[in-house]
Amino acid sequence: MSTPVSREAALEYHREGKPGKIEIVPTVPYSTQHDLALAYSPGVAYPCKEIEKNPDDVYEYTNKGNLVAVISNGTAVLGLGDIGPEAGKPVMEGKALLFKIFAGLDCFDIEVAEKDPEKFIQTVKAIAPTFGGINLEDIKAPECFEIERRLKEECDIPVMHDDQHGTAIISAAGLLNALEIQGKKIDEIRLVVNGAGAAAVSCTRLYVALGVKKENVVMCDSKGVLNASRGNLNEQKREFMTNRPINTLAEAMVDADVFLGLSVKDVVTPEMLCSMAPKPIVFALANPDPEIAYDLAVATRPDMIFATGRSDYPNQINNVLGFPYIFRGALDCGATGINEEMKLAAVHAIADLAKQPVPPVVSAAYSEGETLSFGPKYILPKPLDPRLLITVAPAVARGAMESGVARRPITDWEAYTDRLRRIMGYDNRIMRRISDEAKKHPKKVVFGEANTDNMLQAAVQGARQKLFIPILLGNDEMIAKRAERLHLDLTGIEIINLRHDREADRRQRYAERLAGRLGRRGMTLMDAQEKMFDRNYFGMMMVDAGDADAFLGGTYSAAQQTGRIAREVIGIRPGYRHFAALHIVQTKKGAFFLADTQVNRNPDAEALLDIARLARNSVEYFAHTPVMALVSYSNFGSSAGESEPDMVASVAGKMREMYPDLAIDGEMNLLFALDRRLRDETYPFTRLYGKDVNTLVFPNLSASSSAYRMILEMGVGEAIGPIQMGLNKPVHFTHVGAKVRDIVNLATIAALDAATASGHQPEK
Repeated sequence: MSTPVSREAALEYHREGKPGKIEIVPTVPYSTQHDLALAYSPGVAYPCKEIEKNPDDVYEYTNKGNLVAVISNGTAVLGLGDIGPEAGKPVMEGKALLFKIFAGLDCFDIEVAEKDPEKFIQTVKAIAPTFGGINLEDIKAPECFEIERRLKEECDIPVMHDDQHGTAIISAAGLLNALEIQGKKIDEIRLVVNGAGAAAVSCTRLYVALGVKKENVVMCDSKGVLNASRGNLNEQKREFMTNRPINTLAEAMVDADVFLGLSVKDVVTPEMLCSMAPKPIVFALANPDPEIAYDLAVATRPDMIFATGRSDYPNQINNVLGFPYIFRGALDCGATGINEEMKLAAVHAIADLAKQPVPPVVSAAYSEGETLSFGPKYILPKPLDPRLLITVAPAVARGAMESGVARRPITDWEAYTDRLRRIMGYDNRIMRRISDEAKKHPKKVVFGEANTDNMLQAAVQGARQKLFIPILLGNDEMIAKRAERLHLDLTGIEIINLRHDREADRRQRYAERLAGRLGRRGMTLMDAQEKMFDRNYFGMMMVDAGDADAFLGGTYSAAQQTGRIAREVIGIRPGYRHFAALHIVQTKKGAFFLADTQVNRNPDAEALLDIARLARNSVEYFAHTPVMALVSYSNFGSSAGESEPDMVASVAGKMREMYPDLAIDGEMNLLFALDRRLRDETYPFTRLYGKDVNTLVFPNLSASSSAYRMILEMGVGEAIGPIQMGLNKPVHFTHVGAKVRDIVNLATIAALDAATASGHQPEK
C-alpha cells in the first residue's frame, strides 16, 4: 500500500534545509585559481571558439547533451487544474528530480507565465539552444496539441509532451501484454475510451499505430459518445468520431474488449463491466480514484485484467516507466526528435521486460510468499526495477538510429550499457527499492540497544516512515527520558524492559527453549536463564521464538561477541559452516559489494569459500549480476608458495568449478581487480575479461574493513551495511558510532529479510 501523506509532512519536506527539491552542483575541479581560469576567463574562450566553428561541439564541451527542460505554463497541473506557473513549480521540480534519480539526466524546471500558444511557442524556441531535450508538462488541451506539434517541427532537439505520450507509451505496453494474457488479437478488439483530452487522444493514436482498427474505437467525453450527431467537436475529437448509433458510455461498453478511462471516478458501473466481452481489459486511470473502485471491479469480473494509476493496486500505469529512459536514449544518440518509431520501441521494450524473471529485491514483499511473474496482476515492470534504464534507453536509441534521426549513432552497445549502469553516480536506488518493498509488509524489528541516541532515533524514524515496526529493548523509563531529550514521539512504539519482573515468564520460556536446543553443547537451564538478562540473547530469542521478525544490535556490544551469540541462538544456514557480513559501497562508478567486512578475522580456505558463496547470492538478491574478484597482494601465482595467495587462488578455483557461468577469478591485486583495461591487457586469460568487477572478496578482516572505511572517510562513496549473510534468521549488528541513517538502512534490510526469507535463498 502507498504511504499516507499528510499536508504537514509534505510542506516540511519541501521547505526543510534548502527549500525545493533540486540544486546545481559543479562537475569539475574548482579549488585553485588555475581551475577557475579554466572554468571561466580566460580558458572558457577556447571551447567557445570551437563551438563557433562547429556548433555540434556544444555536445562535447557543455552539458547540453545531458540537460532536459521541464517546461509548463501551469494550465493543467495534475488534478489541480489551471493554478498558474508559480503554483505548478513544485510539480516541475519533482519531475526534474525523477529525471535525475532514474536516468541521471540533469534537468531545469522552467515555468512560463504565458497562456497564448503562439507566445509560449516562441518563448520555448528562444531558450531551446540551452537544452538537449524539452519535456512539456501540464499544459491544457487542446492548446497542448498545437504547442507540441509546432515545437517538434521548429526545434532540432527531442520534444515530448509527457501528459500525452507518457501515458500512451506505458498503457500501450500494458495493453500488449494484457492482450497476450487474455488471448486476444489487437486488430480484432473493440476499444472504448472515456475521456477525450490530450492523454486519451494520444493513447488512442498509439493503440491504432499498434494495430487497433479505428472503426473499432468509441471515444466518449463528458457529454457522451463522440458520434456524427455531435456538431461542435474540435479537430482532435473529430479524429475518433464514430458512425455507430450510440450515445452513452453504457451503450459503448456492450461487448467491448478493452476500456481505457482517463476521466473521473465512479463513471463505470458493475453493470457496464458485466456487459463487456469475455476476458475484458480495463485500464481505469482517473487520478486519484479510478473510474470504478478496484475491489468492486475485480469482484464483478474475475476474468478481467484491471489496471489503475495507483501504486497500491496491481498493474500501475506509471509514466515514470517511460519518460526518463526515453529522453536518456534520445539524448545519448543525438536524436533530433522523438518520433513514432522511438515511442514504439519504448513500448515493446517495456512490455518485453515484464515477461522476464523479476529480480528478488524487486519482487520482494509485494505479496507474502509469492514472486512476481508475468500474468494478470503483473503486466508491467515495477517503477523501481533497475533494468528499465538499460532496457528502454538502448531500445529508444536504436529506434532513433533506425528511423534516421540520430546525429551521434551508438556503435558499441556493450560499452553504452556499461555507461548506463555507471551514469547514476552515487547510486542509492538499491536502498530506495529496499525501502519501497519493506513498506509493503512492515515487520517487527527488535532494537537491542534502544538506550543509545542514534539507535533510538533510527527506530522512531523508521516507524514514522512505516519501514518497519520497532520494538525497543531497555529500561522504559530511561528510554522515555532519552526520547524527551531528543524530542522523539514514542506513541505506538513497544518498549520491553527485559530485566523487569513482568518479563519473568517470557525469560523462562526463552531459557527453556535455548537450553533444550543446546543442552548437549553444555548449556544448562540455569545458564540459559542467566543469559536472558542479556539484551542480545533476549532479542535474538524473540526472533527465534517468532515474537519478532528481526534483530538489530551491536552499537555498544562488540561485534565478535554479538556474532558468537547469533551463531549460538540463530544458527547458520544449512550447507554452510560460516556466516559473514557484506557492505554495499555506492560510488561514482556504481555499487560495489565488499565481503567479509565484520565477522571472520582470518578465514581459512573453507571459511573464505563460504564467504564467496554467500556474497554471490547476496549480490544477486540486490538485483545485480555478480562479477567477482578474490583479492590478495599478488596476481595469479606471482607469489606462489605463500600461504595467503595460494589459499585465495584455491578458493577462486573451487568457485569456478561450482559456478561455471559465474564471472569470478583470483587471486589478484586490488588494482587489477578494479582497472579492467589494465587487467585485460596484462591477464587476458581471466574469466573477468571485458567485465567491470562489482564484488570484492578479501582474504581477511583487516583488508576489507580498511578498504571500505578508507573509501568512506575519503568521501568517495556511501555505504550500506554491515549486512549479515548466512544466518538462519534476520539478525544484524552494526558498529559503535553508526549514524542514524545507517541504522535505519540496516533495520530496513533486516525487515525485508524477514518479509522475503532472503537469508534462505536456495543455491543456484
